[in-house]
Amino acid sequence: MHTSTLDCDAPHTVGLIEASRRQPDELFLAWQRHGDVLAREELMERHMPLVRKLARRYARSSEPFEDLLQVGSLGLLNAIDRFDPSRGRPFGAFAVPTILGEMRRYFRDAGWALHVPRAAKERALAVRGAVEHLQAEQGRSPTVNQLAQFLEFDVEDVLEALTAMAAYETTSLDAPRTTVDGAGASYAETMGGEDERYELIESDVVVCAALTHLSPRERRILRMRYVEDLTQSAIAAEIGISQMQVSRLLRRSLDRLRDLTQSEFEAL
Repeated sequence: MHTSTLDCDAPHTVGLIEASRRQPDELFLAWQRHGDVLAREELMERHMPLVRKLARRYARSSEPFEDLLQVGSLGLLNAIDRFDPSRGRPFGAFAVPTILGEMRRYFRDAGWALHVPRAAKERALAVRGAVEHLQAEQGRSPTVNQLAQFLEFDVEDVLEALTAMAAYETTSLDAPRTTVDGAGASYAETMGGEDERYELIESDVVVCAALTHLSPRERRILRMRYVEDLTQSAIAAEIGISQMQVSRLLRRSLDRLRDLTQSEFEAL
């Protein structure tokens, strides 16, 4: 006689069918007082749509939806284990804060790309929730002052939270990015460039070393001509020599510097 898989699991299947016919209070009583696992499974099944709805609030984050669903399911389990039907409170009203709290802890502790202090994380998540609430209510993004008033935060705390939110998601430097001309390139390829002034630094070091081989008067004349931008006639009047002497001294100093710097560069 052939036995199907369903037949082998018949007791469990019958138990689930019976659990599905019971009222919520009966299911909570069966699980919490008698450890009826099937009652717990039925409660989970009935309230998973609520978890999915809450997880969709964070669907725009970088976290996969399935991960959010798993975290929300853990919150639902905690709510089922802690709920007290005798208080007369609807389970949904109790479960929603518990599920959202589990998700927020997940974002606070594991979902940040960069290290952010715990207090800043909590403020950032509070601001994020306020932004979503006010945006849905007003049909536009709220201002910083509106967020501060809604949350009863200082404006500085809201600004700090908005800055911290930028640390939640980062982009890899190897991620593709479309450039202005439409060509695909990674972020690393479009950032920075070679600084030509580095060559000037090297040249400055070599020239400064070569200047030490000139006399003080030669260095003074070079400075007056190329730093202070004085004419040869003005330099001659300042030093007390002829303009022709200034011209010869400049030419001789430059030739000597050229020879000295050339030898220095060849040695590098």
